[in-house]
Amino acid sequence: MNEVVGRDDLLLLTLDTLRYDVAVELAATGRLPNLSAHLPGGTWEQRHAPGNFTYASHQAMFAGFLPTPASPGPHPRLFAARFAGSESTAGRTFVFDAPHLVAGLAARGYRTVCIGGVGFFNKQGALGNVLPGFFQESHWEPAFSVASPASFEAQVERAEKVVTQLPPEQRLFLFLNASALHQPNWFHLPGATRESGDSRASHAAALEYIDRHVGRLFDAMSSRRRCFAIVSSDHGTAYGDDGYTGHRLGHDCVWTVPYSHFFLEPTT
Repeated sequence: MNEVVGRDDLLLLTLDTLRYDVAVELAATGRLPNLSAHLPGGTWEQRHAPGNFTYASHQAMFAGFLPTPASPGPHPRLFAARFAGSESTAGRTFVFDAPHLVAGLAARGYRTVCIGGVGFFNKQGALGNVLPGFFQESHWEPAFSVASPASFEAQVERAEKVVTQLPPEQRLFLFLNASALHQPNWFHLPGATRESGDSRASHAAALEYIDRHVGRLFDAMSSRRRCFAIVSSDHGTAYGDDGYTGHRLGHDCVWTVPYSHFFLEPTT
């Protein structure tokens, strides 16, 4: 990462609330053609989330604690704040002297941009300003929210504008929190109604919706130079698993998440 940082643009795309089992099932059955084309081997990596709801998980990820490989470690991290005794900081880790990765990248000359999704990024009150406040530039509007059936399209459109407005030489760190998978998501499943409610099937349909539009985001982020992309869930969610519904709880379907990172080669 010490070679990547300063050379490439960076993308962190969190697919908020995405379950590992749903992501794996859809990739294996050819229902995620655009994402699978970039996943190494066409498959997701199984990892453990650093938190069981959005705020906790993103605080950890911005501190350099991305989801941890689901096997005994320690596992060297891509990014880490400098602190004594870290067992997951290695020679290939980008170490920053800042309270979070966003500030660490800004200190290296990156333009840091947040495109929010779920409520913790909506800038409507003190709590909704904490995470966006890490960034030099942040965007949120109701069209990006969990209530919008076209949220990801709107977020991608904003990302495209951000990229086109930057000077060619300016390195970019873009963070996008995709809200489409979070409840309510029933409207992504053909034939479903509000009365039907959310389900594992509508969760899967929301991921297919994201896949239909993610190519535009990848094209934008690789339009100027090579981009290092991290695509991950921040936590999963339960749909009646062992009687549980939702997240901010300790069920395996919440702690186990899909993860991948890869390079997007320049398109021009």
